[in-house]
Amino acid sequence: MEAFDDVRPAVDRLDLLVRPVADALRGWTGPVPVEELLYVDTEPERADTAVLAESYGPWLLDLSANCVVVAAKRGGEVTLAACMVLGHTRADVNGVVRRHLGARKASFAPMDTVLEATGMEYGGITPVGLPAGWPVLVDQAVADSPYVIVGSGSRRGKLIVPGKALAELPGATVLAGLGG
Repeated sequence: MEAFDDVRPAVDRLDLLVRPVADALRGWTGPVPVEELLYVDTEPERADTAVLAESYGPWLLDLSANCVVVAAKRGGEVTLAACMVLGHTRADVNGVVRRHLGARKASFAPMDTVLEATGMEYGGITPVGLPAGWPVLVDQAVADSPYVIVGSGSRRGKLIVPGKALAELPGATVLAGLGG
């Protein structure tokens, strides 16, 4: 990642990560070695995907993946789920997500609900360290990527993660057509 001055294994930067993300890395058991999950320190004001690409290079847009949290409702019950899609696409919330979760209605979860449930910051939500039991829906294009740039749990910094590592997270399901 030549665009960034300092790229290191995320486990070497636990002090810069929010607790849920740091804890997930400490307990990492996925088939991808934890040392392959990298951390790059970025300015908090550059956390949004478009701004990151403007700041470090437009090619980053193709390597970025966004984690959006969806609230799926059925019979009075609400299920929160994370959706991973490439930065230049949008999650098909009312189609693929709703059907996969068996929900009557699905929409983006209220931000205050997401922040409270995850212990992460707006603009930095990441699938690494989400609450146990959450479905993590990963677009096939994200899973097939050699690596993607995702949030680090806070607005400061990004994680650079092999797509296959996201596909192997607890609760992960790879779905074709999730991002459109």
